[in-house]
Amino acid sequence: MSSSDIFIGETIGTAILILLGGGVCAAVTLKASKARNAGWLAITFGWGFAVLTAVYTSAPLSGAHLNPAVTLALAIKDNDWSNVATYWGGQVLGAMIGAALVWVAYYGQFHAHLTDKEIVGGPGAQETATKAVEAQETGAGPVLGVFSTGPEIRNAVQNLATEIIGTIVLVLAVLTQGLNDNGNGLGILGALITALVVVSIGLSLGGPTGYAINPARDLGPRIVHALLPLPNKGGSDWGYAWIPVVGPLIGAAIAAGIYKVAFV
Repeated sequence: MSSSDIFIGETIGTAILILLGGGVCAAVTLKASKARNAGWLAITFGWGFAVLTAVYTSAPLSGAHLNPAVTLALAIKDNDWSNVATYWGGQVLGAMIGAALVWVAYYGQFHAHLTDKEIVGGPGAQETATKAVEAQETGAGPVLGVFSTGPEIRNAVQNLATEIIGTIVLVLAVLTQGLNDNGNGLGILGALITALVVVSIGLSLGGPTGYAINPARDLGPRIVHALLPLPNKGGSDWGYAWIPVVGPLIGAAIAAGIYKVAFV
């Protein structure tokens, strides 16, 4: 695989991942969406199908890492760091493109949601329990959850540990069964299994933090949220932003170490 193939493949694949994954979050969150309040099952399966689609699309070009944590783990496993920066650059760019496309696809819904007094508060809003929880959170705006993750209980140690644990599960699954026979990335069966692993992580470990388990998935869309001209969008919660970046990278390094000790 050439550097250009890797960069293009990771950009396209990660854009699809975030378009479909962020898309299901928008569908469940935003007013005037037919899927509003569809719930956590819809989100977890939506992200799983997003992984499956993105992997199928990008694997022929880049091997479909789609996640800086996976790239880091493979670099540690193989002791090959030559393309890490290329993978990471494509992943972050793709995540930003995907997040911008979610905004385009749900443009009207974003406007309706962010101009509703029950969501954003202000004059005319009801000061009751019906007011959106998001509007009362410190640091996070009312649609930030469409773009990036955030904790239900803000405890840096627990939040970091949750992201580390979830990423260890993901990366061990990729390292132990996710590579095709040529060693170039996820094969067909590996893509399906990995997608189901992502669903499992979401169902079992996603409740505390929203299971980023992917630094690009969180950082790229968070940057887009900060840049987009969304009315009443609120903050991007940069005080929390390091956890879904650092946690998955630590988890990936631990998983690669486990793999080298236990499986090689």
